[in-house]
Parts: sequence; C-alpha cells; structure tokens
Amino acid sequence: MRYLILSDIHSNREALEAAAAHAHGLYDRVVCCGDVVGYGADPNWAIDWVRAHVGGIVRGNHDRACAGLEDLEWFNAAARASAQWTHDALTPENLRWLRDLPAGPITVDSFALLHGSPADEDEYLLSTRDAAEIAEYVERSVSFFGHTHMQGGFMLHRNGVRLLPRTPLRLQEETLQLEPDTPYLINPGSVGQPRDRDPRAAYAIYTPESRLVSFRRVKYDVQAAQEKIRSAHLPGILAERLELGA
Repeated sequence: MRYLILSDIHSNREALEAAAAHAHGLYDRVVCCGDVVGYGADPNWAIDWVRAHVGGIVRGNHDRACAGLEDLEWFNAAARASAQWTHDALTPENLRWLRDLPAGPITVDSFALLHGSPADEDEYLLSTRDAAEIAEYVERSVSFFGHTHMQGGFMLHRNGVRLLPRTPLRLQEETLQLEPDTPYLINPGSVGQPRDRDPRAAYAIYTPESRLVSFRRVKYDVQAAQEKIRSAHLPGILAERLELGA
C-alpha cells in the first residue's frame, strides 16, 4: 500500500490539483494532516476534493477556526480575516464536515497522523529541541505532521534527534529510507502555502512495507491562486507570500 500524504492545503485549488496530478499513479490511498481550509479562496472546492479522495484526516487549527470552533483573537489580522471569510463562504454541509473532523493523533495502517505534535495539536515542531521535548509522546515508529508548512521532519535516533532533508530546489523529489526500530516525525510540507522558501506545492509518498518516504515538490499556477485571493478581497499578504514560499 502506497500513501499520498498531504497537509496544509489551505483552500489552494491550483496547488492541490498540481500535486494530485504530479502524484498520479504513485499511490493507493490519500491521507491528510489537516488545515484543508484557511488563507486561500477555494474552501468549498478543497473540502469537496478531500471528502471525495481522502481516507484518513485530522483537523488543523485553521479548520477549527473556520468552523467557528476557535477563538480568533489568537490569530494575526490576515489569518483572522481569512477565517471569517471562509466561515461565511462555506456551504452548511461543508461547515458541518469541518466541525466533525477528529483531533490527532489518529492511526492509519501502522503510522500516525497529527497536525501539530503528538502532545498538542497546536504545537509547532520547528527544531530538534522541539522534537526531543515531545519524543516521549511518540507512539508509532512513523508519524506524519503538518502545521509548520516546512517539508522535512525529525529522526528520533537513540544518539539524538536529527533533521530530515527536504526536496532540494533543483529537484522534484528526495527519497529517504527510514531506519528500522527508529521513530520518525515526518512533515510532507504544505500543499497550498509552503513556508520553507520553496513556493512549489509539497507532499510526500510513503510505502510502509519498505519504510520508504519520497518528499516531492511541483510547480503550480501561483498567479491564478493569487488572483483569486485578491478578487475575494482577502488580505493581500496571503497572495504575496505564495510566490515567496514564506
């Protein structure tokens, strides 16, 4: 069984279509680490796609916010405006679906899905120190997370936590063979709003039987996504950052 691992789609239709096309034929099942909506201008389309194709998913903080389950005072002005706009744009059916998403971690096959960290769905895992501090909460040998919008992750080696490589800017794929009996926290990267200085849509392919992970990137029509954000009168920074990958 091969899995397409998605995270942080953020209502970006152009990026999700590009990632799905790029991964065509490489997977048998799709799972998602949350934040289907927020920031972008196609929330209903993104939810409809996920409902039709994804077989395992956890909620993200923007999913909660856009569903009306989160106090928006903790969001910055752009994120707050986007959450309010998205809430109003969602169909009643998609709003109910968003509200019913489970908190992570959940188990799929032999691995875990979560949004922030195994200890707290809103916690950011940005450094080896962050990963070391929550290592005791890791229950599966492989866990996929999102939230940071940064492809890569951590190897929780007995001799210390190590950073995982992401796809180099010059390539479309970086393949990683996972060591046996070693826990991993793996971030597939953000489909719809990368923040690792690479504007390409990010995702991963995982084969549990061989413990093989492929980090992948693909270009998409950034300008089309930007124009939709501007036409919806969402904050301009949400469009600008797409071309920067930041």
